[in-house]
Amino acid sequence: MGAPPGYRPSAWVHLLHQLPRADFQLRPVPSGFAPRDQEYQQALLLVVALAGLGLGLSLIFIAVYLIRFCCCRPPEPPGTKSPPPGGGCVTWSCIAALLVGCAGIGIGFYGNSETSDGVSQLSSALLHANHTLSTIDHLVLETVERLGEAVRTELTTLEEVLSQRTELVAAARGARRQAETVAQQLQGLAFWQGVPLSPLQVAEDVSFVEEYRWLAYVLLLLLELLVCLFTLLGLAKQSKWLVVVMTAMSLLVLVLSWGSMGLEAAAAVGLSDFCSNPDTYILNLTQEETGLSSDILNYYFLCNQDITNPFQLRLTLSQRALANIHSQLQGLEREAVPQFASAQKPLLSLEETLNVTEGDFHQLVALLHCRSLHKDYGVALRGLCEDALEGLLFLLLFSLLSAGALATALCSLPRAWALFPPRNPSALYSGSPLSELLLPARLESASPPGSFPGCRRRPH
Repeated sequence: MGAPPGYRPSAWVHLLHQLPRADFQLRPVPSGFAPRDQEYQQALLLVVALAGLGLGLSLIFIAVYLIRFCCCRPPEPPGTKSPPPGGGCVTWSCIAALLVGCAGIGIGFYGNSETSDGVSQLSSALLHANHTLSTIDHLVLETVERLGEAVRTELTTLEEVLSQRTELVAAARGARRQAETVAQQLQGLAFWQGVPLSPLQVAEDVSFVEEYRWLAYVLLLLLELLVCLFTLLGLAKQSKWLVVVMTAMSLLVLVLSWGSMGLEAAAAVGLSDFCSNPDTYILNLTQEETGLSSDILNYYFLCNQDITNPFQLRLTLSQRALANIHSQLQGLEREAVPQFASAQKPLLSLEETLNVTEGDFHQLVALLHCRSLHKDYGVALRGLCEDALEGLLFLLLFSLLSAGALATALCSLPRAWALFPPRNPSALYSGSPLSELLLPARLESASPPGSFPGCRRRPH
């Protein structure tokens, strides 16, 4: 099968397509794209379940870490004012994790934009294909109606005017038969007329789903950005209530990040299976939904020299019939007009109708060629299998960075919170709040030169 122009499966498609798949019983599942098969659906759901397993393990790890921190700390000697050893390092690790989360948010915005661009290309290609198919149907209907009107009016009038000359009446009736032949052949060219599948409806459905998907990811990215910024603000201001609230929000965003990671991974795997060999699935699905013959679908989806135009015979017969009508009208104009002056008006009207019909016919020939629709097919595949898949991979990276950063922050925030000094409204702060957080000089004695506060070694 020939690939659309400019489309070749990327390295990511090949890599993801080679990943093993299994159903709920852990039996191997073929990697061919079959979304209606139960085993294939289970394989994609298993990918989502792996993300759920990762969420469960991360929550268990965080819970065990916090329980150990809260319940297994050695009691501090009475009267001590020094913070726990390693407090500054814990604060820095929390800040570093939040900064990594902010970097992941930038990656997420880029991936969301790339995915949206890919889906927009798909929608635009569907709309252009719908315009092409609608234009074909419109031209065929308009041409058939024009020829039928010419047969009913001008040709009938011409036969009545030429009724005294049998040979001229026979020529007029020959032009009538040729016009009816053209109309009959052209009716078979509107192959999409009456097909229940509408590219316009598909494009509208895709755009509707994409709009809400894009908006959901923007809200998720903004939510995580606010959590990171307000958590950094809480650490800088040493605000316990703000850190507590952001800890709860971080837990919520952590759950959302793992959930989005599962959806992104399943979508990327399924999309790679589709993009590895899209022709077979698209041909079978379109034939099932439209009921069109395989000759027509193969011609437009594959568009190679080995497949002939299924409408070539109709086009040839129509072109010959139009040429015969033209020659017959010229003969009637030479023979009939000198003897029957009233025949000139219907003949001129028929010539004008024939000229317009020939112009529409040439436009039909261009539209019925596979180049236009096959180009739309290639644009749709490139948008879906290149930009959209790349965007999904960037979103997957964002979710991974987000989950790791938030898990680290959730482990670090309670320890950083414990370092905050008690609030004293009458106290005057000197220096920046962030420096007081990282260097709590009021609570600890002066550190030896070259040592980092909170990271000095324990005395032996």
